[in-house]
Amino acid sequence: MKIRNQAAYSLYAQIADDIRLNIQTEKWREGERIPTELELCDIYHVSRITIRKAIDELMKENLLVRIRSKGTFVKDTFQEEEHFTIIKGFTQELQEKGKHAKTVDVEVKVAHANKRVAKYLNIEVGSEVLILKRVRGDEDSVFAFFITYIAYDRDYSLDAKNYSSSFYSYLRTKNIIVNQEREYVEAVSPNREVQRKLKIKESEPVLKRVRFTSNVSENFYEYTECFYIGKKYRYYLDFRE
Repeated sequence: MKIRNQAAYSLYAQIADDIRLNIQTEKWREGERIPTELELCDIYHVSRITIRKAIDELMKENLLVRIRSKGTFVKDTFQEEEHFTIIKGFTQELQEKGKHAKTVDVEVKVAHANKRVAKYLNIEVGSEVLILKRVRGDEDSVFAFFITYIAYDRDYSLDAKNYSSSFYSYLRTKNIIVNQEREYVEAVSPNREVQRKLKIKESEPVLKRVRFTSNVSENFYEYTECFYIGKKYRYYLDFRE
């Protein structure tokens, strides 16, 4: 792990980011014991106090759990509960609030999947992926930046105009209807791209919402990172028994 400027980004938070990525990419799988605190000290070349702060941070996010006399384990982040969550697309969210979704900037390109994206999309490393970047908001302001990855199919348009409204409506025109969804939400500091796209400062609080959707029978998988300006967006969950 490359350590960034500590003044801009605390050391324990950088280590927490690296451990979180190991969990998300399943380098450390659910139910698996992670290295001990002393082993992590050797890996990251930091003190035990720093490691404990990083682990405590991930325990607050329900990514890790300590079991006495056994160690620290990866928790089942997406464990099924007795209820399920209805997850809405951005356009539907705003419609239910009486507002209209607006897309002010769209970038679409084809690239090659790195290890992390390939894992999420269930494809081989180096496979072609469509990357869709959109800046969105409502009629009053702009407050969201989405980065979406899907395995590339030559039937998908590369014309940005086709992605100016609901992405899931576009998928339906290709006879793709996602039927499985999972998400996690965390507070983050905006990186340079997010700062530029949303025209915010590095100190501006940002809500990061990571979405995985799929239709396994159609071998379709989507991975999206959503960044929202914290003071302009509130995230609602609907639960049903």
